[in-house]
Amino acid sequence: MPINTATDPAFAWQETALCAQAGPEFFFPAPGSSTREAKQLCNACEGRQACLEYALDNDERFGVWGGLSEKERERLRRVGREQA
Repeated sequence: MPINTATDPAFAWQETALCAQAGPEFFFPAPGSSTREAKQLCNACEGRQACLEYALDNDERFGVWGGLSEKERERLRRVGREQA
């Protein structure tokens, strides 16, 4: 069931997200491929922080979310656990 961003403000960032203008392969590159272009697009997006929070809250394990790769998000989770 798709998320209705009009009725769920927690997902409103998806309406203006720059990733909606690029294909999924851009944010889910083949193993060993560069994520640089996806990260650059994320860094220009006003929904970047909300996207990153979504990925962390929902344990997204693949792709670039909120400007961070899988490894970078995992590192952020580890640091957060160590500080808690």
